[in-house]
Amino acid sequence: MAIEPGAKIHVAERRAFETDVRRHFVGEIVEARDAYVVVRGFTFVYDGATAEFVKRPEVRTRVIPVVDARLCINVIPESVDLAEVTYASIGGKAIVTDGEAWSLDVQEFGINR
Repeated sequence: MAIEPGAKIHVAERRAFETDVRRHFVGEIVEARDAYVVVRGFTFVYDGATAEFVKRPEVRTRVIPVVDARLCINVIPESVDLAEVTYASIGGKAIVTDGEAWSLDVQEFGINR
């Protein structure tokens, strides 16, 4: 399996409809099976009023199917402190970052239109 317990991931859920909630998730895999992973981390939800992703403060455990075509799963460095991950706009590009050495351009997921 390409992703195993201890790996950290960023998950972007593609919307089926314009009105669907935009949701992203960052977390650490605690269990991995053939078709799903159990991940503990943070949910980010898009706030249309501010045009920003807002981090939910509570840690959540999610079961994520790894065979779902609606999900874009990115493996992120193990050194990333998940509690520090946030969204920002740098140079007109939407990124998710830990504020240190790691960042990921998420423009392709439609964070800013």
